[in-house]
Amino acid sequence: MWVFDATPLIYLATVDRLRLVSTLEAQCLIPRQIYDDVVTAGIEAGDTDARRIEQCLDDGLFNVVSGDETPHATRLRQNPQLSAADVAVFACAADVDGIAVTDEAYGRIAAEIEGIETRGTAYLVLRCAKHGEITVADARETIDSMIEAGWYCAPDLYTKLVRKLESFDG
Repeated sequence: MWVFDATPLIYLATVDRLRLVSTLEAQCLIPRQIYDDVVTAGIEAGDTDARRIEQCLDDGLFNVVSGDETPHATRLRQNPQLSAADVAVFACAADVDGIAVTDEAYGRIAAEIEGIETRGTAYLVLRCAKHGEITVADARETIDSMIEAGWYCAPDLYTKLVRKLESFDG
């Protein structure tokens, strides 16, 4: 299962590429905390990306899961550097033996220490290009559009992403 944090949802929705998750072979989950922060608050604020996420939920591409208190959540909450949203995503991923989809560097390190597998937004886009679900040009356009919309990508990572995409073309 894939458990989504706010940033991947927001930026894939912003560039109208959230439906790429339909190519994932496992169920996609959104913890209630993330849903409330991104979708509920976003719709109230009139955010287009929140509406796109809601439409994907309506179409069954995602399921919202409760943020029940679990031993994983209790342990993760002891880390003062993790937000409530981080705890919800990582605890859910740990509880379902899933993959947390998050872009925050510190959160990914904390998840790794806890034995929780993580992937980022760029991974999903590259995976789709590698498997032929989108063209390499579409993948590059998606990454570039997310950056233009405010998604942070370090220059060295961007270079690696472009090289990786180019390797799929050859």
